[in-house]
Formats: sequence, C-alpha cells, structure tokens
Amino acid sequence: MNTKNANPEDEVMCACSGTRRSNIQSLFEQGMDMEAISRWTGALSGCGGCEWDIAEFLKNLEERKKSKL
Repeated sequence: MNTKNANPEDEVMCACSGTRRSNIQSLFEQGMDMEAISRWTGALSGCGGCEWDIAEFLKNLEERKKSKL
C-alpha cells in the first residue's frame, strides 16, 4: 500500500485520531496551541507517536507566521 499522499494537506498526522495536517493548520490559524489542538481533535492523546511531527509542524507554522509580520 502506498502511504504517500499526493496532497500533503491530507496527510494524517495522528493515526490514532485520524487528524489531518490541514485540520491542525486550520486550528493553529484559529489561535489554538498544541494542547488545545490535542483536546479538540484527540491527536497526541493515543500512542504518542505523532508528538514530534505535530510539534515540528506547529513550530514551522509559527516561524512562517512570524516571518510574515
């Protein structure tokens, strides 16, 4: 099975909750931090395997946000 997705926004970042990259980005843009995103989506509350990837993604989003100011 090919786990690569043609659209990176559709990538599932948390397999336990099924939370997609685009959902995390949308919630970040609404002002949620990692803890709030976890509570809202269930991401980061299962096996913990997604923690580093989501933290890194949020860090990159924050850096892009700051560079646009």
